[in-house]
Amino acid sequence: MTGISLTAGFANGALAKQGLRVANRAIHRRTPAAIVASTANNGTGDDSSLIGGSASFSTSSSAGAPKSSVAARLLAQSAAKTVATKGSSTKAAAKKPAVKAKASAEPKASKADDPKPAMTPEEIAVRDAKKKALDRVLGEIDANFGKGSIMKLGEASQAKVATFPSGAMTLDIALGGGMPRGRIVEVYGPESSGKTTLALHAMAEMQKLGGTVALIDAEHAFDPEYSQRLGLDVDDVVVCQPETGEMALEVVDTLVRSSAVDLIVVDSVAALVPRSEIEGEIGMVQVGAHARLMSQALRKINVNAAKAGVTIIFLNQLRSKVGVIYGNPEITTGGNALKFYASVRLDIRRKEVIRGKAGADDEGVRVKVKVAKNKIAPPYKTAEFDMLFGRGISRDGCMLDAADELGVITRRGAWYSYGEERLGQGREKAAEFLDANPEIKKQVEEDVRRVVAERLAGAYGAKPNSPSAARAEPVLGAFAGSRTSELFNEDAGDDDLREGLEGIVDFDEDDVAAR
Repeated sequence: MTGISLTAGFANGALAKQGLRVANRAIHRRTPAAIVASTANNGTGDDSSLIGGSASFSTSSSAGAPKSSVAARLLAQSAAKTVATKGSSTKAAAKKPAVKAKASAEPKASKADDPKPAMTPEEIAVRDAKKKALDRVLGEIDANFGKGSIMKLGEASQAKVATFPSGAMTLDIALGGGMPRGRIVEVYGPESSGKTTLALHAMAEMQKLGGTVALIDAEHAFDPEYSQRLGLDVDDVVVCQPETGEMALEVVDTLVRSSAVDLIVVDSVAALVPRSEIEGEIGMVQVGAHARLMSQALRKINVNAAKAGVTIIFLNQLRSKVGVIYGNPEITTGGNALKFYASVRLDIRRKEVIRGKAGADDEGVRVKVKVAKNKIAPPYKTAEFDMLFGRGISRDGCMLDAADELGVITRRGAWYSYGEERLGQGREKAAEFLDANPEIKKQVEEDVRRVVAERLAGAYGAKPNSPSAARAEPVLGAFAGSRTSELFNEDAGDDDLREGLEGIVDFDEDDVAAR
């Protein structure tokens, strides 16, 4: 009997465990909604209904299973919490679109509209103390190193770069106004491409503005008669023909520090021979002597030229590197220092030869100048102009090309027209017509200079008028509502900028206002 009872007890225990597993599986199979509903029907928060349900299922499955268990209650409670959480999240999700719609209906306030937080008295005191400390430090630096050694950018009038004409109007447009003052300019190109002629024209334009020019003729090839035909006053030109490269660069540095010269032309960098090379024997190898000479000199000259406002034009020659298969084998002399110190680099080359009529001699060459580097205006622009033998750059040809480019003169096919006046068929005929009619020529030049002045003023911050309000005048375009005289009033611009642009375009405000 004892063995039978033990066996029956073990059997009942096994059946109870199996019934508990079956009940747990049944609870998991029931939907959470049914569990919650059964809990809600109780009303008292008791889980008797859940237990009863599970017990009935277990009783039908196997006899002897317990009617309730701790595991069943815990599972039921966790299921109820899960359903409640899902229900609340579902209701919140249902409400979210309305909130979003309400938020979208309201205009978003920009960050700029938000008022700045008011500063506390402590913050204001700290700010004022910093300003006083900065002013005191700036004053000490000026006292130790000289006035103008350090300044705020808004008070730095010399930071604005003024320009002067180069002698070719199309090149001035490509440069953004002309040659820069107080900067280093490099002009390089092959032989007989017009480097010296361009430099002489720039010297002549500087003399017209009342400046003093100097020429460092290291090549010993200066022609006074040809320079005079180009418009240069040779009597007032300061000329130096140095014996060594050190002498030439020392003369340049001395002239720059004197602040008495406005433009210095060095012709050319390739002829600046170091003293050691001159005193040595021909054929002696001296590696890097020329490059070291230029690098050391430019480190001194660059700062002094910027302070004195002196423009230095270096003419340079081209050489060919040996063994270059891919890429451009051309290289300039004097090392790489001049490439970095130069604010403007001009690559000048002959494009074509201007042939004479009926077998006559050639009249000149068509020159193409590429702005290889420009730190004061957008670079990589090109300009073309005629360079006539014995006369230099064709001023009328540059004006005609600039007028055609800016829209002052219209061209339909081969015919050039200025307003209702027909100038001629072809570029040469139009140039001859302008030569025969100086009044029309003067008016065309004034219009070209006015358009250039207005474009430069717009680049410096003058806002153009709306294109819809532009007049039918082809010259002004989007600037129709503003005249040149209005762009340079005292309220609109700075005196230094005004003087710089007046030097570029050389216009008459009274005449423009009258027109």
